[in-house]
Amino acid sequence: MNKHRVVITGLGCISALGLDLNAFWHRLIAGESGISDIKNVSCEDLRFKNGAEVADYDENKYFERSELSWMDRFAQFALIAASEAIADAKLSAMDINGTDTAVITGACLGGRQTEDTGYYRVYRENKKTVAPNIIPNTMINAGASHISTKFGITGPVFTFSTACSSSSHAIGHAFWMIRNGMVNRAITGGSEAPFCFAMLKAWDALRVVTSGICRPFSKNRNGMVLGEGGAMLVLESLSSALERNAKIYAEITGFGMSSDAGHITNPSSAGQLLAMQSALNDAAIAPSSIQYINAHGTGTIMNDQIETQSIRAFFPSAHDHLLVSSTKAAHGHLLGATGAIEAIATILAIKNAMVPPTINFMEKDNECDLPMVVNQAVSHDINYALSSSFAFGGLNAILLFKKYDGRYAN
Repeated sequence: MNKHRVVITGLGCISALGLDLNAFWHRLIAGESGISDIKNVSCEDLRFKNGAEVADYDENKYFERSELSWMDRFAQFALIAASEAIADAKLSAMDINGTDTAVITGACLGGRQTEDTGYYRVYRENKKTVAPNIIPNTMINAGASHISTKFGITGPVFTFSTACSSSSHAIGHAFWMIRNGMVNRAITGGSEAPFCFAMLKAWDALRVVTSGICRPFSKNRNGMVLGEGGAMLVLESLSSALERNAKIYAEITGFGMSSDAGHITNPSSAGQLLAMQSALNDAAIAPSSIQYINAHGTGTIMNDQIETQSIRAFFPSAHDHLLVSSTKAAHGHLLGATGAIEAIATILAIKNAMVPPTINFMEKDNECDLPMVVNQAVSHDINYALSSSFAFGGLNAILLFKKYDGRYAN
């Protein structure tokens, strides 16, 4: 089978770092954080009070009231990010409608704000009825379906729900579908909106969310911080991109995935290594070719230590050719959407030859001995880069991006 090269021609993002892609990138590179006190939910009974909320967001500026009644906050973020990515790719609705475009998204929570409101009405207020839109608003595939509906996309439309690897799985499968000629382009990524009281209480019970500052890989780290938002990419066959003289951010050349088949919450280095090897095998390159890894880097003690073990085992000469950073201390952990927002960070790092920093880093942990980029961005030419997602359930996904070389060859 003739395999097509696949490139990224559009990006869109709404996050705690800003309402669009430009704000996200500039604040990320500046070493700024979007994490602050949670404002949209009362945290009086919670151990932690901070989160990466989308600030200054007014849903009425994006949607009509009639639309909002059928769209949970997570689906709004999906559609906003997808619309920006499609406009960034300079694609019209006529270009993408029909069966030759796919919409493949990732989310692990779905419409929890709608669900939370419904439960409150039933169990706290003892109401006999609930709103008729609860089911369609809580569907995990709602974001994908709204994108499909708005742009008339009748090709494959579906959603992955694999915890914190959801949107990386979505992007990887979109890549494979285009490479194998099943579709010509895809709108892919993820969205999440976890800031409702019941969900925050559930995360509080896990004791993995810090009550202080998120410090990935730093010696004094003590947990992650939840985030919300949406991140979407336009993937396209290289031949299609060249035919319409599209701007090309980067090329996607490999995707790998694995399962730890172990503990439901504790990560396994062996499983992570399998996913890394699978991604590099898919791209037919050696570990020494990688110059940058956007690490999963949650800021929890165990996760960062296990990920370090994996990187050191797979890249024994890491300090000679590799830079590593985690961007979660800036935009928060977006759960099912985190793979997509970190993929965008990785793609822009390649495009701009600039590695975003791991902020809030205070002291090196000998258990996390990696060539880290800390607190300030670093100029660095990147040919190949990985974006890593390691999820609860032991579900691992690795995306491999490459600088576009300007050549045309299928």
